[in-house]
Amino acid sequence: MSGRFEGRVAFVTGGSRGIGKAVAQTFAEEGAKVAIIDINEEAMSETEKEFKEKGYEVFVKKVNVVEAKEVETAIEEVVKSFGSLDILVNNAGIIRDNMLFKMTDSDWQMVMDVHLKGSFNVSRAAQKYMVNQKYGRIISISSASALGNRGQANYATAKAGLQGFTKTLAIELGKYGITSNSVAPGFIETEMTKETAQRVGVPFDDFIKGAIRTIPAARTGKPEDIANAVAFFADEKSSFVNGQVIYVAGGPKN
Repeated sequence: MSGRFEGRVAFVTGGSRGIGKAVAQTFAEEGAKVAIIDINEEAMSETEKEFKEKGYEVFVKKVNVVEAKEVETAIEEVVKSFGSLDILVNNAGIIRDNMLFKMTDSDWQMVMDVHLKGSFNVSRAAQKYMVNQKYGRIISISSASALGNRGQANYATAKAGLQGFTKTLAIELGKYGITSNSVAPGFIETEMTKETAQRVGVPFDDFIKGAIRTIPAARTGKPEDIANAVAFFADEKSSFVNGQVIYVAGGPKN
């Protein structure tokens, strides 16, 4: 592996499993120091152990992205430990799927809070350091659901919101050497898609087979597919790619 992120510090929210973990691993493999925040302590300590055994430099901390103070403290600690904060990946997310008529206030609010308020809190805290060093990469994980998805009025709205957030940060922060881009995954095999299969009462294998029928590339996505796209946006050489959303979904999304 090339060390294209040698000397860089990457901060990944929700980085203990699934897409977040694959993103953190890609950065670490390519030379970055990696900071992971999450609320899943068990998964986080497993990931920390695994990364340290591979010789990666890793910082982990239990942080709820919805709490601005917790976020600010964690970012401060990372900068103190690692010396900078160069790459931010807003990945923390939850699902509370339901049809609109059955969706509760809390189903709606929790999804808005984690995806939107969380990304706002972390980006606002991180940009201070990035502006000072005149360099930064902010990558937010959206979703193909941003274009609308049955049973996901809350999630689709939040993920579409992240695209507007991404483009606005690109406009505001571009002059400081900071780019802001977004990756919108299609069907990716993760714990979250397993939860969705469970919710609709379909065995995961059948759920995957059903998904493949709708994907032009004739396969489902893996977390590594998303990590590759994130790494492209995070690359120093991608400095003229700003305010973009790339759908990593095995085919076009209308």
